[in-house]
Amino acid sequence: MQLQKFNKQKKRRQPATTLAEYSLLRLSYKSILKATDGFSAENLVGVGSFGSVYKGILEENGIVFAVKVLNLFNPGASRSFMAECETLRNIRHRNLVKVLTACSSVDYHGNDFKALVYEFMVNGSLEDWLHPSIDLNDADEPTKSLNFHQRLNIAVDVACAMDYLHHHCETPIVHCDLKPSNILLDGEMIGHVGDLGLAKFISADMQNHPKSQSSTLRLGTIGYAPPEYGLGSEVSIRGDVYSFGIVLLEMFTGKRPTDEVFKDGLNLHNLAKDALPERVVEITDPILLQERVTGETISKFNSNESSQRRNILLQSLTSIFEIGVTCSAESPTKRMNMSDIAAELCVIRKKLFPTQLHQLRLT
Repeated sequence: MQLQKFNKQKKRRQPATTLAEYSLLRLSYKSILKATDGFSAENLVGVGSFGSVYKGILEENGIVFAVKVLNLFNPGASRSFMAECETLRNIRHRNLVKVLTACSSVDYHGNDFKALVYEFMVNGSLEDWLHPSIDLNDADEPTKSLNFHQRLNIAVDVACAMDYLHHHCETPIVHCDLKPSNILLDGEMIGHVGDLGLAKFISADMQNHPKSQSSTLRLGTIGYAPPEYGLGSEVSIRGDVYSFGIVLLEMFTGKRPTDEVFKDGLNLHNLAKDALPERVVEITDPILLQERVTGETISKFNSNESSQRRNILLQSLTSIFEIGVTCSAESPTKRMNMSDIAAELCVIRKKLFPTQLHQLRLT
């Protein structure tokens, strides 16, 4: 069976399987049903294009995991499942969500059941932190927010993951649906790119001739998908770069590309482009403007006081927005590549936070 072969190959490639991973490799429909309390609403952590993600806890040892259960009534779900299995069989990077196993079975009603089991990310998604929902039942809980350093770290994490997919796999892989809800955060707030259900392998020939084949699946999410996909162009790594650019702009403006303010020709790309370079403070997320860095708030950037530190902060913001604008250019040929993006973001981070240790985040 193809899925059994998938699991066997994973185990051969990763001999140092932990006890937790070994327990999860043996998951069945029955054990997943029990671990998620019957796929209860309380354990629902997200809904994607082809299925829902639940938190599960194994009763016998307390191991926590995430499981994506595919909605097989959704056209393309089975194809998405097999694509993700195929994609994840041969890739491994610390900034990609780790898939532990796949389950293909039948439920108690005789319906096909397919699921992917992932390591659980305790801090949820980047979407949760950029746009936290107000829950009246958790009034005592502090509001989620990310500081400048955390946002830059996560941007570097995502850039490194995408650079790996595009330039360091045997065959380049296009994610096709990069967005904040598909960027997950672990206990140390390290970013992990997940949900490769739409991912596509592309040959070197396809990279040079992106219109040589056509796609049969809806690609990407409104606001994050590059404009050429809507015109029928084939997927390419440059499409992912566009999505990354939009995510980067969203991270530092605090605005979704689908916000109501964006109409009549105004979009997130144009907002940032028009603000460069003199008015970047005006479009920066207000949360960041109130943040204190070495005793001063970023909102004082445009004061008459001049200090080397404030200048570095302003230059860093400008550079980040410039990267976001270039990546989200309408023309694919004008966009950067992920290797250069990751390198430039690392330079910005090193200049802004020179005393911080970041080596572990780049391995």
